[in-house]
Amino acid sequence: MSTIDSLDATTIAPRSLRRPHEAVGDQRWVRPALIALLLLTALAYLLDLSASGNANSFYAAAVQAGTKSWKAFFFGSLDSSSFITTDKPPASIWVMALSGRIFGFSSWSMLAPQALEGVAAVALLYATIKRWFGAPAGLAAGAMLAITPIAALMFRFNNPDALLVTLLVAAAYCLVRAVEAAGTRWILATGALVGFAFLAKLGQALLVVPAFGLVYLLAAPTTLRRRIAGLLGGLASLVVCAGWWVAIVALLPASSRPFIDGSPDNNIFNLILGYNGLQRLFGNGGGAGGGGGGASFSGAPGTLRLFNDLMGGQASWLLPLALIALIAGLWARRTAPRTDRTRAALLLWGGWLIVTAAVFSYSQGIIHTYYAVALAPPIAALVAIGGWQLWQRRATLRARVLAAVAVAVTGGWSYILLDRTPSWQPWLRVLVLGATAVALGGLLSAAALRRFARRASLVAIAAALIAGLAGPAAYAMQTVTSAHTGSIPSAGPTVAGNPGFGVLGAGGPRGFGGGQVLFGRGAPRGVRPSPGQAPPSGAPGFGGGGGRFAVGSGRLGGGGVSTSSALVKALQSRAGSYRWVAATMGSMSAATYELATGGDPVMAIGGFNNNGGELSLAQFIRYVHAGDIHYFIASGGGGGAPGQGSAGTSGIAAWVQSHFSAQTIGGVTVYDLTG
Repeated sequence: MSTIDSLDATTIAPRSLRRPHEAVGDQRWVRPALIALLLLTALAYLLDLSASGNANSFYAAAVQAGTKSWKAFFFGSLDSSSFITTDKPPASIWVMALSGRIFGFSSWSMLAPQALEGVAAVALLYATIKRWFGAPAGLAAGAMLAITPIAALMFRFNNPDALLVTLLVAAAYCLVRAVEAAGTRWILATGALVGFAFLAKLGQALLVVPAFGLVYLLAAPTTLRRRIAGLLGGLASLVVCAGWWVAIVALLPASSRPFIDGSPDNNIFNLILGYNGLQRLFGNGGGAGGGGGGASFSGAPGTLRLFNDLMGGQASWLLPLALIALIAGLWARRTAPRTDRTRAALLLWGGWLIVTAAVFSYSQGIIHTYYAVALAPPIAALVAIGGWQLWQRRATLRARVLAAVAVAVTGGWSYILLDRTPSWQPWLRVLVLGATAVALGGLLSAAALRRFARRASLVAIAAALIAGLAGPAAYAMQTVTSAHTGSIPSAGPTVAGNPGFGVLGAGGPRGFGGGQVLFGRGAPRGVRPSPGQAPPSGAPGFGGGGGRFAVGSGRLGGGGVSTSSALVKALQSRAGSYRWVAATMGSMSAATYELATGGDPVMAIGGFNNNGGELSLAQFIRYVHAGDIHYFIASGGGGGAPGQGSAGTSGIAAWVQSHFSAQTIGGVTVYDLTG
């Protein structure tokens, strides 16, 4: 048999690579195996889905508002009176709100679409890998995506990342179809799906564009002119599908739409290029934006960020193996023809992985740990492709040695990750080490055993699967059997030294709450945050400056914070007579009250992080004089001055304090603006 270096596309390519419609491994077991994979994924992702309640109350309030008002639905407004949007475009809110309109707003109707998107992502990844590498590789890729811990979290949560990943995997499938025959409709579909992904999470969707463009330009079986024309068509499709909503928002008068959260000047392009663009890459010199003294919830920027205590357990279990597969595969295909599909696939998924990983690793602004879900599809795809390549060359010594190195690296890294939670399932570390040793022995000795070579190979493969997949599967199982709430969720058990939700600035405290599962880390079934606990005043990502959480006993307002029944009753009193039942500083506080009252609109002054809704004092006074606002909610401390927002909104709090009398309802300081 030829060595890895001497094999070309026609020597090793199975029939499916020459005729994509005849997929490898279309035996009778394939369809039952696929159905089993999808059913198990659906079961895991839908299991006790409502245990997390409203999950991220920020997005839950917007979903609820979208079930009550079509205007709020279209803009992705936080409240049904459309004072301010969320800090992302509304595509993911559209899906969840449509479910809420059909089935009624609830935790289940909101989160079930997210779980089904996860099942769809697994199916799409299977279909994409199967076309060129056969059903076994496709099933392996789908299974690895399903058990990635952060995927098991985000497909059960209401952040926009679930829709983003699903649309990008769908775009990769369309690109594969486009590369097969240089099909115009498929490259247009690729651009359209990336464009809609942009409406889920803005610039992060564009990180795949360099890889997608390179693959089509290099590997599509047509002339260079037609390839360039196809790329231009795909780009036009992307711009149209990403830009129609942006254009509407930009062209509408500010008085006809809500404030744009994340934009201090109420400009959608500021949100796209600033808060969710350059500030993520370079920070903003401090504050919530990240750089320097700003908040970093994923550790210090650098090459090893994806492997640190905060990020490592989310999606990096198979990342070293994926990189080995990418490097070895590209080297093996270095002399292949231009249209070689194995190399095209490696460039597609490898480019997605490298660009996204580099942005996450080196960005100076806010990068949350759950962003790592975008790495799960390319990691799973590369590992499946690499496994297929090694299987094709399994009789060669070089392939066995490379497989042994891959198993050793993967098993060793899995052990290190498990060792970061030494008190959680300690037997897993022993199992992983033992399986790694058995796999290495089988891989390196199978050829010498002769008579028992086949049996030794099967044992080695089984042990290698345990060594590589036991850790992430266990983390994923822990994730789906735990409740997650708040703005900064994280998969898997709590890592030693990281009890809270991240790192606040350079040298800042690691986590908040001393291990209390309050702001994202999974809690056992039935465990809920204690009433009265809240993040530090002014903590980035929680409404900023003066946005405080209402506390006390009573109904859960979402995100793990409760609102007193007395305050809920007061807000609901004659709610239909007011455009907003209350105004308060910060979107998280407003979302809490909205969810507690069943969706009564609350004005979120300052938006999510004091970067939006810069309402002037004159505008606020006009709202008050018109009788549009019932209460101003100042704090949860049972007295004191109104919460202070940014410089542009602090005058509102001072004006309220000087013109109205404070009262305490359920431990919360409020001002009746109708007095």
